[in-house]
Amino acid sequence: MKKTCLKSVRLFVVLLLGLSLVFAGQATAKDKVYRWKIQSGYPHGDLSFELLKGFAEDVKKLSNGRFIISVFADPEIVPLEQLFDSTKMGVLDMLHAAGAFWGGIIPVGEVEFGIPYAYRVESETDFTKKADKVRQFFFDQGFADLLRREYGKHGLYWLDMHTYGPVPFVLSTKPITTMADLKGTKIRDEGIYTNWHNMLGARGTYLSGSEAYLGLKTGVIDACQWDVSAISGLKLHEVAKYWVVGEENDHAVGHMLVNQKSYNKLPEDLKQVLKTAAANYWHATVKGYEAEVQAAEQMVKEGTIVKTVLDAGSIAAHKKAADALWQEVAKRDDASKQAIELLKNWKR
Repeated sequence: MKKTCLKSVRLFVVLLLGLSLVFAGQATAKDKVYRWKIQSGYPHGDLSFELLKGFAEDVKKLSNGRFIISVFADPEIVPLEQLFDSTKMGVLDMLHAAGAFWGGIIPVGEVEFGIPYAYRVESETDFTKKADKVRQFFFDQGFADLLRREYGKHGLYWLDMHTYGPVPFVLSTKPITTMADLKGTKIRDEGIYTNWHNMLGARGTYLSGSEAYLGLKTGVIDACQWDVSAISGLKLHEVAKYWVVGEENDHAVGHMLVNQKSYNKLPEDLKQVLKTAAANYWHATVKGYEAEVQAAEQMVKEGTIVKTVLDAGSIAAHKKAADALWQEVAKRDDASKQAIELLKNWKR
């Protein structure tokens, strides 16, 4: 009888110990704080970078402090040219930039960012409605799925998109309205826009955003393409007061890429937090860039900057060059071909 009782007590103790370990494990998983690093491809002053701080705050709030993301600007941890590989290798958990930077690695990234005239939404006049149409293209036409497959091949998870507003937003040290004005112009460019401007007689070159002000001031470059935060954040209008209009998409698109191993380690509820905060960030960029475009228009009225509009002949030449680029991009790989077809179907 005593032996039976002793066995029962031992079994009870073992069960209690097992249950305590299970609950301790659950409590540990629930209480664990995940600490990540994200670096942007853009410097302090760039609007999309400044708004990225709100994304991190959103993640912390939605996770009740269980998920903390530290935000860094270019080049606070690594220079831009190392950003992709550093995130791929896990030096960073996330990056914030645009597919145009990685066009040599993932060609479809050029289409993602917005090849010339891709994201012009003629059916809408409202800034937000134009943005909504572009987002619908990504998520309703299968483009986001295609991008996730392509970035996934490199160990990166394509999380979500954001807008930079009208790009290329060109500021110049001289007025540009004709093809003659454009010829020989040294313009700070990125990705396929370098090819486009070279086809049009300009001289596309790359400088980092932090170097653009001095480049314009000293004559290293004559013009710079960026987004509207070229005015509001980088203050380039102080040395290049002419705003060149006619080349831009209504919206250009950036992304956040996540190291796949880091993403896989997150519990499901924090994965959802990340997705929700990224979607909120999209709306923050739409609102932020619309306000900055309106502020730029006000500066035109006040005479602080001068808007110069490309003439009809220049627009025709730009469109002809853009058509040739679309055909060239479609030949780069299967993903680019699929993306161009998706774009053409969407724009019909």
